[in-house]
Amino acid sequence: DLVRKAITTIEEYHSRGGMLTGLATGFKDLDALTHGLHPGEMIVIAARPSMGKTSLALNVAERAAVDQGVPVAVFSLEMTAEALATRLICSRARIDLHALRHGILRREQVAELTAAADLLSKAPLFIDDSAGLSILQLRAKARRLYQQHRIRLFVIDYLQLLHSTARRIENRQQEIADISSGIKALAKELNVPVVVLSQLNREVERERGRKPRLSDLRESGAIEQDADVVGLLYRPAAEDDDDGVSDDVVQINLLIAKQRNGPTGEVPLVFLRNYTRFEDATKDSDATVPPAS
Repeated sequence: DLVRKAITTIEEYHSRGGMLTGLATGFKDLDALTHGLHPGEMIVIAARPSMGKTSLALNVAERAAVDQGVPVAVFSLEMTAEALATRLICSRARIDLHALRHGILRREQVAELTAAADLLSKAPLFIDDSAGLSILQLRAKARRLYQQHRIRLFVIDYLQLLHSTARRIENRQQEIADISSGIKALAKELNVPVVVLSQLNREVERERGRKPRLSDLRESGAIEQDADVVGLLYRPAAEDDDDGVSDDVVQINLLIAKQRNGPTGEVPLVFLRNYTRFEDATKDSDATVPPAS
């Protein structure tokens, strides 16, 4: 049976003729490198704070749910569902989040926000903002969401905010290892991709200009072992050293440091910080950097 299933999968890949074999992220260079997000895989996106990992994950979730009609569930252990929804609407409409909070909006921008909100309200995007979840509680919630809505992508923000209820946990490393293995088990059990965000150690910041490494994953080597794909977000040295460059539009690279079933490599991205939105950085992309609001 296993051999027959493998042959069927190979035939399906062949019939696609170079098309994506997984769920599209909406980022051309990333999809070219990974061929999309595949069922049963644990995909880790890691970065230091304020590097945009939540924004990137939300962009992937939004593009899947809104543009492809794919049911997506987001577990937000840090931000409220309302805060995430506001981010998603502003990102989709390309409206400055700070301008929105200060009420400095033109009439056409209000119309754009309304249109974005309407699109998102109709999309199969589900947000659970329960705080202080254990990995067992999260898995139980994920199963229910899967049964009710046939979820095809889970996003978890972020791993270190989960806790373990397993006995014989003696230290934080063992706890993180238990959480990580639980997330991998969830991906395999439901046969859907699970994107989980993670923190990087402070050592990345101490060595100026150094690219992050797999060993920089915070608190446990188990994350590196369990993950099928690991993407490390960082600001290239040339960008980091250029104090004259506006922080509103920043080049941030996604280093695919591990891919169990494919090559590693770098994906250049542009982070539109005011809109909490990532775009492709390559010239052949149809993405454009909008003018400041």
